[in-house]
Amino acid sequence: MNFGFSLPGRGPLAKPDLLLRLAQTAERLGYSSLFVTDHVVLPRTSKSKYPYHPSGQFPGGVDQDYLEPLTLMTYLATATKKIRLGTSVLVVPYRNPVVTAKMLATLDVLSGGRVILGAGVGWLEEEFVALGAPPFGERGRATDEYLRLMRECWTKDQIHFDGRYYRVSDVVFLPKPVQKPAIPIWIGGHTDGALRRAGELGDGWHPIGLRPPALLHPREYAEKVKQVRAWATRTGRNPEAITLTFRAPMEVWPKRAKPRAGDRQLFRGTGEQVIADIRQYQALGVTHFVFDFTAPDPKAVVANMERFAEDVRPKVRRAP
Repeated sequence: MNFGFSLPGRGPLAKPDLLLRLAQTAERLGYSSLFVTDHVVLPRTSKSKYPYHPSGQFPGGVDQDYLEPLTLMTYLATATKKIRLGTSVLVVPYRNPVVTAKMLATLDVLSGGRVILGAGVGWLEEEFVALGAPPFGERGRATDEYLRLMRECWTKDQIHFDGRYYRVSDVVFLPKPVQKPAIPIWIGGHTDGALRRAGELGDGWHPIGLRPPALLHPREYAEKVKQVRAWATRTGRNPEAITLTFRAPMEVWPKRAKPRAGDRQLFRGTGEQVIADIRQYQALGVTHFVFDFTAPDPKAVVANMERFAEDVRPKVRRAP
């Protein structure tokens, strides 16, 4: 079992010194991974609805710093040695695919093979327009094409690619990533398109759960895993080779805490309750959890990381 955290690229915890301290703390405590999120620009007015909150409003509003994820990953790589670094998720159509492949391959080389590409199609139409990205309505097809091209860059000696959204021929792409055969691609999202993409193209499925409408409680998660594996089977891939992951908020309550009635949520509770929650998803095949912080207080964040490492992780390293 692997456990990691999603570091915020915006808000009160997204300060350079604090991010480094959190990254180094996670590595010291033996966590497997750190993930960062992606936006480039935020429109002042938007008809697009944020998909992970019932209000549809973007948390914190648009007038806030937002650190670019690939740059942030490089910054974190300099301060760590072993922990894996990933995107949760990179909006693939926002960036030139060959340049992005180059940046990720370079980062994989510089970090000693620690990169995970969490990949998504995006949801903010106005951001697509501002960045000159492919049409919003075609973002799924563009993402599929870009991912195939990026994988070719990482695995082939000479690149010849004739797609709808990108064409390139007779070029050499070096260096290759340290990881072989390539940097793993984890497909984000829970829609039908995301499930198909995970089955056809992904090395892993990386959904966000416990946020309306993407709750992904165990029964719902299990049904979507069946769809991912069915798509893999249809395309001649080994469905069991697709890594199953889950990202969700997590909080282990202090042993002295006296929770109020109604406080209990999945992955928020006593150590024993969080263990039981993990066991449910572990039984469905999940092997990598990525947790979100539930409070903007650095001391509380570190204390929660320590409680999980001490009270929960040793008991769920192996299947029961």
